[in-house]
Amino acid sequence: MENIQWNRTDLIDESEQVVQQQNKKKLEQTTGVILEEWREHRIRVSRVTVSEEGAKQINKKAGTYITLSIPHLTPEDEKDLKHFGKVFTKHLHTLHEKINLTKESKILVIGLGNKTITPDAIGPFTIDMMQKEFEEERNVPFIMYAPGVTGQSGFETKEFVEALVNKIKPELVIVIDALATRSSERLCRTIQLTDTGIHPGSGVGNQRTEVAYETLGVPVTAIGIPTVVEATVLLADAIESVFKSIGAKIAEKDSPSGKLSVTSWQPSEDTEIDYTVLRPIFGEWSTWSKEDRMQLLREVLHVQQRLIVTPKECDIWLGQYAVLITNSLFDWAKSF
Repeated sequence: MENIQWNRTDLIDESEQVVQQQNKKKLEQTTGVILEEWREHRIRVSRVTVSEEGAKQINKKAGTYITLSIPHLTPEDEKDLKHFGKVFTKHLHTLHEKINLTKESKILVIGLGNKTITPDAIGPFTIDMMQKEFEEERNVPFIMYAPGVTGQSGFETKEFVEALVNKIKPELVIVIDALATRSSERLCRTIQLTDTGIHPGSGVGNQRTEVAYETLGVPVTAIGIPTVVEATVLLADAIESVFKSIGAKIAEKDSPSGKLSVTSWQPSEDTEIDYTVLRPIFGEWSTWSKEDRMQLLREVLHVQQRLIVTPKECDIWLGQYAVLITNSLFDWAKSF
């Protein structure tokens, strides 16, 4: 098959999966990259520390990346969203331990994105929410701005941010933007926090000039929410779910638990599946990797232009995340 690259993602731990697939080795064995993973109740936490050497190997900037994810989160799940916010606040503290921030510090918060395009509007939505909160709670060191996108203003986002940095001289810049994911279960259920800065517009495949310490001379923290995924990824994920369900049921059919089950049993996300049992039913392609199946789908469907998909509840998700990020940033700032 034609070799089509499927590493379209802004999430560091998904890039790690690509490296494992391409190099047939674990990230832990890659010199210059340290991966730590654990759970905090339902939240999956991954912390990836990349050195300059590791940056060359995985094509990501050197720095620290913290990714928080709840695979089956829904926008109505107030309890888990509240817990999500608390864990996010804790990792805001962790990421900024080496920056001496006080109540007199100035923190410039930039909401990147296009407010008129819902999946790209997380930045401006959050700035609006922070400004409303700021009217009631002024004892926080935030200066907030949403510059829009180049197509609206005619200027690079970096130019706006640089002008504000030169005028305000903040101790820290925080940028908030939409990201892309290569997993449907991560869509609107993940927050990535990094000290490496960001390329504006990366979530919709329109990268602009980088906003980072190297371009501004000020520490830059990026907060990203994956709001879009490629359509072919959704197809591959659906096929993966079907194969996993059938494979698990074949393995379970003769076990006591399978015989006693009175409902439609489905495997857990950690269930190990022997995909070779599917070969007599679906043929050799059922044992292929997800990446190979995506390549096949892309070629068979002849999709010349990438189709980007976002959830129909995207506007609800954005409202929830605008509140979550606002509350977390304000709670974090009050602890200075």
